[in-house]
Amino acid sequence: MSEENKQENLKENNELDSSATADATPSVPLSPEETIAALEAQIQEHQDQFLRAKAEVENARRRSMEEVAKAHKFAIEGFAENLLPVMDSLNAALLDSGEDSAKMKEGIELTLKQLMAALEKGRILEINPIGEKFDPHRHQAIAMVPAEQEANTVVTVLQKGYLIADRILRPALVTVSQPK
Repeated sequence: MSEENKQENLKENNELDSSATADATPSVPLSPEETIAALEAQIQEHQDQFLRAKAEVENARRRSMEEVAKAHKFAIEGFAENLLPVMDSLNAALLDSGEDSAKMKEGIELTLKQLMAALEKGRILEINPIGEKFDPHRHQAIAMVPAEQEANTVVTVLQKGYLIADRILRPALVTVSQPK
């Protein structure tokens, strides 16, 4: 409630108290018409206060909806800023006409490091579960193979999985050891 509304409420309460005191005083009886007029004035005042409060609530709701829409629209902005250097490196690699494959490989490795750093800043973590127990929530088994490891242990990772803020973005595709 705004400060103005609080002050108006205090004023009205004081007026009501004084009118109640005046009503209680037998020396000045109000005529029925005066009582009706006073009550109608109070009703009008309360209706006005109600409409103002309703408008204030509606404005607050509209502002909050706009803020939520902006948050959704620009939520990825920080992540996108982290990916721009990776894009620059890939474009530079495409423009390079050099034939030295060692330099090309080194450039790709550096770009991969940039990409991994950008993903980590975006709270996206890699799932590489070689040697771990199979977890159906984090891994997707493609095949079971005979192996020396304990049963239901991840033997190979065909495709790494990813977590985003401790939630599975993509499960790791794995092969799992068979029970003996």
